[in-house]
Amino acid sequence: MAAQQDKSLIIEQRGKLLIVKFNRPKKKNAMDDTIYKTLPNIFREAAKDDNITVVALTGVGEFYSSGNDLTRSIAIQEEDTDLDGLMSRKKFMILDFIRSFYTFPKLLVAVVNGPCFGVAATTAALCDIIYCSNTAYFCTPFVKLGICAEGGSSYTFPKILGKSKAMEMLLCNHKLTADEALKFNFVSEIFQINEIDKIWSKLIEFSKLPIGALRTTKELIQNIDKNELEKAILNEADALQQRWYTNEFFEAINSYFNSKL
Repeated sequence: MAAQQDKSLIIEQRGKLLIVKFNRPKKKNAMDDTIYKTLPNIFREAAKDDNITVVALTGVGEFYSSGNDLTRSIAIQEEDTDLDGLMSRKKFMILDFIRSFYTFPKLLVAVVNGPCFGVAATTAALCDIIYCSNTAYFCTPFVKLGICAEGGSSYTFPKILGKSKAMEMLLCNHKLTADEALKFNFVSEIFQINEIDKIWSKLIEFSKLPIGALRTTKELIQNIDKNELEKAILNEADALQQRWYTNEFFEAINSYFNSKL
């Protein structure tokens, strides 16, 4: 897969390591429809490419990602269109996006270079390894925004963090610091942001591992949680679609943008 760049993503290959960077720094790398649609295709291509063993995700600038681009939610309110059809398409786009993380058969690593919000945090939890910088923190303000847990977090967060800390994050808008993330085994290692090249060197070494053995071992691990994770993601998608129609959601989104004025 050759190096390339588009509006929302930068792709760079170093040996058998593929680095995918969220590239919307002016929007704090918020995920737009291009990212939702393009990233799953990148994963699918990388899965078939014998010259790729490891895929790593990171962000351009100071943020890993601020999560879903909320400006799209305001636009939906203002559009004169088939709202049911739009919501249904959005739901299946998100499902494809989420599934592309936990079905990826090779090594998938999140290199969280800064703050990581919402769907960025929940999909990071679906990666095989998370490394985070000393400037990073994780936040899932779903309830504050009038929506609900997504990205499999109703299953993965309690499993990784324990019930109490997971509830604090998913219900109460708690910001999980880098130190907390390491303490609760959410991340494997904290790196100094000015020493990120050490992480790339480590991943290049990982990419030299025997791909057959890596894929087989990962599949054995994936199969343990596959059914429960799929069930959680489907339940979350249904609940999320219902939340999009509520006054709580629209009021929360309007309140969020008014606070930015």
